[in-house]
Amino acid sequence: MLYQLYEFQHTAFAPARYMIDLTQRSLQNPYNPFAHMPGAKQVSAACDVMELLTRRYGKPKFGLDTTEVDGVDIEVTEHDVMRKTFCHLKHFERAMENDKDDPRLLVVAPLSGHYATLLRGTVEAMLPDHDVYITDWQDARNIALYEGAFDLDDYIDHLIEFLEFLGPNTHVLAVCQPSVPVLAATAIMSAEDNPCVPASITMMGGPIDTRKSPTVVNELSYKRSMKWFESHAIHTVPWPNVGVMRKVYPGFLQLSAFMNMNLEDHVGAHRKMFDHLVEGDEESAEKTRLFYEEYLAVMDLPAEYYLQTIREVFKRHSLPKGELVSRGRPVKCEAITKTALMTVEGELDDISGIGQTRAAHDICSNLPKEMKLHHEQKGVGHYGIFNGRKWKNQIAPKLKKFILTHNKG
Repeated sequence: MLYQLYEFQHTAFAPARYMIDLTQRSLQNPYNPFAHMPGAKQVSAACDVMELLTRRYGKPKFGLDTTEVDGVDIEVTEHDVMRKTFCHLKHFERAMENDKDDPRLLVVAPLSGHYATLLRGTVEAMLPDHDVYITDWQDARNIALYEGAFDLDDYIDHLIEFLEFLGPNTHVLAVCQPSVPVLAATAIMSAEDNPCVPASITMMGGPIDTRKSPTVVNELSYKRSMKWFESHAIHTVPWPNVGVMRKVYPGFLQLSAFMNMNLEDHVGAHRKMFDHLVEGDEESAEKTRLFYEEYLAVMDLPAEYYLQTIREVFKRHSLPKGELVSRGRPVKCEAITKTALMTVEGELDDISGIGQTRAAHDICSNLPKEMKLHHEQKGVGHYGIFNGRKWKNQIAPKLKKFILTHNKG
């Protein structure tokens, strides 16, 4: 019922949005005499902010058409090299002859409500020195019910299939949520002596062991019963979406949870945007607009995957306990002996607390010390680990050096 009400709200508010957009456009027209009246800028700015908040956002584009290599702009072509129902493997192909000489990097984007484009800054920083691929997860709302289910085991299988497609000596970068399935896939491949086991894996702000420095998110996931999640978090996709009748964890619920965690910051950001628009500071307003056009674009998650993740990662802590089993395959991280491991944590991370990602070093007990590296970035929260100035200037250079050190090409 909640999903139906959400859809009805958007439909019912459409005429008001039309009037807001019309008012904004008319007040920005220099030939409109009302645009020069006292208070016109304030009304126009308010309409701009309201339009931003009430718009329904589709999937954003990466928009990475070029990258700079040795001071030269190189064309980048974005295309899918493998298409699965719930995920496409996307390649950012650079127009350069020695493309294969650079380390091959698989960026595993989180399947946690936002699109893979949230990692645009991550990909942009790695493109000059790496042959980059990314997991482009699909919105469950747009996947027909007859296509079947998708759970955490399917996620692990997808990663193994992608790694086998890319071949030996592939490096993996897992941002946040995929740290668990990436480590699980690596452990399974290592135990099976798979030749395509990653050369290195880097996990950033991932919930490997949420018993360490538990955050509000971790405590909520642990304390609430599975029955509570099934009844409060899972909803049915309504008509006229392609995925009608599919059980999902709606993206708008995830977004609401994220927004409420830092509500004052978000309110303040929109207030500043309003002030910038009134003052005529379009550049500052545009930065806020671009951020929220990405942040407010969300997708639905398959219910099976969401519930299994809550149960295994946040309640049972199956991976750090050595109790995780996928398709009858025990996930034993001590089997990892050939894959270098780097972990990155943010000092101010309020989603994955300090020590949660670093715990991977303890459970990968047979990995030599010289193949392990941990970095704690001061002064950044969860988002700052993989985007922004400190990511680009401090974290990315360490990551690139780590990958190059353990590249076997």
